Amino acid sequence: MSESIKKQYTIGVDYGTNSVRALIVDVSNGAEIASAVFDYPSGEQGILLDAKDPHLARQNPADYIEGFYASVVSAIEQAAVGSEFTPESVIGIGVDTTGSTPIPVDRDGLPLSMNPEFEDDLAAYAWLWKDHTSASEAAEITTRASEGDEAYLDKCGGVYSSEWFWAKILHCKRTSPRVFEAAYGWVELADFVPGFITGNLDPANIPRGICAAGHKAMFHPDWGGLPSAPFLNQLDAGLAKVAEHYRADTSTCDETVGGLTEAVAKRVGLPSGIPVAVGAFDAHMGAVGAGVKPGTLVKIMGTSTCDITVWPLDQPLADIPGVCGIVPGSVLPGMYGLEAGQSAVGDIFNWFVRQLVPGNHSATGDPHVSLTREAEKLRPGESGLLALDWNNGNRTVLVDPLLSGLVVGQTLHTTAAEMYRALVEATAFGALTIINRFESYGVKIEEVVNCGGIAEKNPMVMQIYADVCNRPMKISRSAQTCALGAAIFGSVVGGAHPTVSAAQQKMTGTKETVFYPRESAVKVYAELYRLYEQLHDAFGTSNSTGGIDNVMKDLIAIRRRVSEDANESC
Repeated sequence: MSESIKKQYTIGVDYGTNSVRALIVDVSNGAEIASAVFDYPSGEQGILLDAKDPHLARQNPADYIEGFYASVVSAIEQAAVGSEFTPESVIGIGVDTTGSTPIPVDRDGLPLSMNPEFEDDLAAYAWLWKDHTSASEAAEITTRASEGDEAYLDKCGGVYSSEWFWAKILHCKRTSPRVFEAAYGWVELADFVPGFITGNLDPANIPRGICAAGHKAMFHPDWGGLPSAPFLNQLDAGLAKVAEHYRADTSTCDETVGGLTEAVAKRVGLPSGIPVAVGAFDAHMGAVGAGVKPGTLVKIMGTSTCDITVWPLDQPLADIPGVCGIVPGSVLPGMYGLEAGQSAVGDIFNWFVRQLVPGNHSATGDPHVSLTREAEKLRPGESGLLALDWNNGNRTVLVDPLLSGLVVGQTLHTTAAEMYRALVEATAFGALTIINRFESYGVKIEEVVNCGGIAEKNPMVMQIYADVCNRPMKISRSAQTCALGAAIFGSVVGGAHPTVSAAQQKMTGTKETVFYPRESAVKVYAELYRLYEQLHDAFGTSNSTGGIDNVMKDLIAIRRRVSEDANESC
């Protein structure tokens, strides 16, 4: 047997908001030998919009299918050049997607949008995660669940979101009854892709991943699966039909959906029968690709953040208000998956640069670079500024989309770099608030592993996060952690590794550079964080009892002391 056959590889297929990426990985060490991206051709950057409704965001399921074919074929062609790779050496496939992105399907499990009768109806397409047309339905679900005896909201932070499964389906029922009545079932994108490539599409029997079901569809073993028929009927009698065509059990991602069909295998140039793992959401598999384990929080940092950690199933765990989900097996088998996050991080930095940055910064190239260069010269507290990171609402721990950003402490001498740094610090304070919420309920966070462009490209941001959170900040070795996480599950169902943890030990890691807290900065940021907490509670909660009249004066006092300390050290 040749050496090329002895080598084993898996393919991770990562469905993002605008494109799909296929990544080919060596299962022995996690080396990423080829990667290919397919941009969705439909709509604007892959998103179908409606000029009459800015909250609508749909996608063409045909793009998902073509994206799988195109990205996998291209990745295979790249891998075959100058390496030991052969298609026969692929032992497994994993898939991650956005979510909640439910699709109305017919009796055969095919999207209604592929039927000419519905090709002009956006309700028949995939309801992308960022579709917010169902805000009123989400609020209604929250109210109904809060009034009942069931604990449906206890595992998702106490508030149901317009981005999630039942809210979107209820909105379809009320605004597009023709589509709702034609749909035999609704299938999450994370379940649809593995089902399609294995020929396992029957809506009533397609394997449902616990990740999508538990975090977005209120599926939990504590109440026997999905919410009860009486509860769904209270919302709308039609929802019970959806539940009837939803499999009664769920699967973790170390289980297989089936084998690659002969037709799909022929299209992409792989052998048929390759096992395909149960699908999950991108951030959850990204956490796996970054080496998540108990005590480790993985931050997938981009325009927003998704924060993922895990907790052993055999240890007590309280319900944690304000988090986006506490679901057994949703990230790692045998562990609770816990999800939180911030509604805007990179989006806040980009907003400032796009809307408010002075011309002298934009004239010298990338304004982020010039602002960072000036901002990193500032000492903690030197600007006298304090901001709230709610420019796009608050995802965790307040779960309130109607909150907005705030900057306190501006003077006639405030500079753009000071504002930029204050916004970075605000997102770090928001990150610490999430960590504190986890720890206040017994979930210890010992280290943080960061993924994404911000973590890799901006050392100042990482150092501020280390100082504010008073924890080491590590960076994932892989720049494609979501696809890598999918490939890890492919390696488990393919038999290369006995468990996900064993696969992580071989296939994941962090970069050598680690950002450690600086004692002097930690002390100042602890003072600033206490002021942040005052603003957080005063503007974000209805039960705040303390005033905030001290905040501006305390910021001035901190600024003066920092300046005096700097002068004495010169």
